[in-house]
Amino acid sequence: LASGQAVALKTDGTVEAIEGGIGTAVIFENAVTTWISSAYDTTNNKVVIVYRDAGNSNYGTGIVGTVSGSSISFGTPTVFATTVTSYTSTVYDANANKIVIAFMDYSVGEHGKAVVGTVSGTGISFGSLATFQNNVCSKMQAAYDSTSNRVVISYLHASNSGYGTAIVGTVSGTSISFGSAVVFN
Repeated sequence: LASGQAVALKTDGTVEAIEGGIGTAVIFENAVTTWISSAYDTTNNKVVIVYRDAGNSNYGTGIVGTVSGSSISFGTPTVFATTVTSYTSTVYDANANKIVIAFMDYSVGEHGKAVVGTVSGTGISFGSLATFQNNVCSKMQAAYDSTSNRVVISYLHASNSGYGTAIVGTVSGTSISFGSAVVFN
């Protein structure tokens, strides 16, 4: 094995060389970032990373990454919410070919909001913000249901005794609409 060679542990306790390995780390944002989440856009073969950007008033921001071999390059960051964001969760809606971001709008009553993103080349554009919870909520997790072609967002509903709650979202164009929230725990 060469010095610095990436290896994998075999079942017999020995190691073997791994081809390709891990590429070099690349900075996608020079400021402090928190509440990072990501999704893979299978239609455009891109990675979308969303985060709270401390270098930009803690606004919700998204950036598109392009993977080539063991390296990644990034486009220009784009703000999806001109408000302080927390608890971002990102998912790809394969039916609509869109990215959906769920997050807590910390600046406006800690409400639950979502936005639809459209990847084009190395950039992303966003539709209007949609509110799915008008009360304090946190710990969002978004998932895509490929059977019903819907996005499901679960969250802790702090204004409702901290109950686990879920809501179904339907993407149409660059917007998302929601059904009624359901307590599951």
